[in-house]
Amino acid sequence: MVRKYVFGNPFETEAIVKEVEAEQGTPAYGEISLEEGFSFTYRLAEDDMVYGLGEANRGLNKRGYCYISDCTDDPEHTEDKRSLYGAHNLVVISGEQNVGLFFDYPSRLVFDIGYTREDTMKVSCEAADLYLYVIEGENAYDIVKQFRKLIGRSYIPPKFAFGLGQSRWGYKTREDFENVAKGYRENQIPLDMIYMDIDYMQDYKDFTLNEKEFSDFPDFVQGMKEQGIRLVPIIDAGVKMEEGYSVYEEGVKNNYFCKREDGSDFAAAVWPGYTHFPDVLNPEARKWFGDHYRDLIDQGIEGFWNDMNEPAIFYSKEGMEELKQTLRKCIEDDVEEIPVWLLGDKVAAMANNKEDYKRFYHNINGKKIRHDKVHNLFGYNMTRAAGEAFERIYPDRRFLMFSRSSYVGMHRYGGIWTGDNKSWWSHLLLNLKMMPSLNMCGFLYTGADLGGFGADTTRDLLLRWLALGVFTPLMRNHAAVETREQEPYQFERVEDFRGIIETRYRLIPYLYSEYMKAALEDDLYFKPLAFVYPEDSVALRVEDQMMIGNEIMIAPVYVQNARGRYVYLPEEMKFVKFSKEGAYTEQVLEKGHHYVEVALDEVPLFIRKDRCIPVAKAAQCVEKIDTTNLELLGYEGAEYTLFEDDGIHKDYENPANYKVLKK
Repeated sequence: MVRKYVFGNPFETEAIVKEVEAEQGTPAYGEISLEEGFSFTYRLAEDDMVYGLGEANRGLNKRGYCYISDCTDDPEHTEDKRSLYGAHNLVVISGEQNVGLFFDYPSRLVFDIGYTREDTMKVSCEAADLYLYVIEGENAYDIVKQFRKLIGRSYIPPKFAFGLGQSRWGYKTREDFENVAKGYRENQIPLDMIYMDIDYMQDYKDFTLNEKEFSDFPDFVQGMKEQGIRLVPIIDAGVKMEEGYSVYEEGVKNNYFCKREDGSDFAAAVWPGYTHFPDVLNPEARKWFGDHYRDLIDQGIEGFWNDMNEPAIFYSKEGMEELKQTLRKCIEDDVEEIPVWLLGDKVAAMANNKEDYKRFYHNINGKKIRHDKVHNLFGYNMTRAAGEAFERIYPDRRFLMFSRSSYVGMHRYGGIWTGDNKSWWSHLLLNLKMMPSLNMCGFLYTGADLGGFGADTTRDLLLRWLALGVFTPLMRNHAAVETREQEPYQFERVEDFRGIIETRYRLIPYLYSEYMKAALEDDLYFKPLAFVYPEDSVALRVEDQMMIGNEIMIAPVYVQNARGRYVYLPEEMKFVKFSKEGAYTEQVLEKGHHYVEVALDEVPLFIRKDRCIPVAKAAQCVEKIDTTNLELLGYEGAEYTLFEDDGIHKDYENPANYKVLKK
């Protein structure tokens, strides 16, 4: 049961695609106050759990902390951070009452979930202009599935996107990319994608190529494809201000950029220096920007990743002028000791300054809307620009697309990666806990930078993180410039890395099938144990084990120097460990608590009782996987429904895509 309530004059985010008639009055749950903006207060029972919020910090159960939906470019994902890159305003209360709440509001929204008072959840925002959707259901899982139907089908990538991707900020030359391909292929490590970070562009200009390194780009792209490898370039939100650069000149001429209040184009510095932001909330500007993806598609590119689209701002012209005034004052006042701490704070505050977000406007149906009022929609609509363009350019083909910043609704156009994490064991665990929360909000094609983006990884951390990445739909090893090189072949005993990555390719028939079922049935790919075993009081509280699809449970090792871990089995399961050269072991474990040993070169999973999963032989890329001779692991007599299509087109509903296999 879904009820919709309207407060004030909401902005149409288009997060919801199913028509729901608005009701009069206020919800039966919680208390609404409109005295100072908007607030919703709900009294939590002692054992209530709160799920949702998509890309948010801390645990799977969000109770006990304060979270703020305010898309933020912040690479320091420490435990005290309240905002990350996404804004996913769904919470699901599970306990004495089961109710879901979606606050469709595109600006800063605060979720105090038992932080100020442990028995109180308070959701508040500055303006009382929003839609509130209240969803009643039998349990949390039922509520989430209802929500998924409200927001529309999740993005479906091409099948090659389920292979491994290698990335690094710092690959600059054609030779750099060729060396990565060579490193993988010579070591017989499977690979499907190499990502191109900002250095492939000419002077960091969107939709351009470094003229010296990539003068024959179509031939380069084709040569990589012949090795089974796709190149996936990055696109940033800011368009460089430069005379003679056609994208800039088109945007200025046609008023496609965000404006200051006086009508001039707003300027902010990002990687290229001063840039303008395309007004992607304006349908005409969105179409124009999206159509430019063709510039690279026509050269053979089949996938992209959108970045810096919170939008990130290093500083604005206005912010730079304020800093200059501070310096002038220090000089004019003849200050003997310049207050370095003050200047340091001033410089740091220039990046992603909230005042800058009040300095520019969007043109929406001829009306000027100040950016901070719709801030959380920018990344969503940048990726929407690409998704809508793909539909125009090749309507029957799938393209790889994922983004850093997002809002509910963007899940229909692309996936997300969880941004600039660190090579920390705590971020390996955070990666695991984020996945089901993101699925609840529609984002199925998700993953983190395996091994960590910032800081220096270690051999054991990368191996353990890859063993989790085996199961995330987006499996990408990505690192920052000036960090330790973390391609698998950079480490000793490369065969350990090969074995783990081969396990991913062996499991792709299962992982792809379960992804497609989840997308086509508005279901979850990652599920908390509590969703599958709601009557099991122990399973309700487990946060470091997840169900994937309908057949398996995973329990990754996420502690340095650990040789195994404790797991809880809600039912009898078959414990399988994959290792090198296609080897694996099986062991039936009864319901209850167990300590299981897991070596660094092993990938563990648990198959549910009376279930089975298909396993292929490893291949060097997804296209080479043989799905005609699959082995079934699990329980004798079990059946599995395999989903298999061509992985490129959109013939999803064809009954021929489904095949029942019996062990």
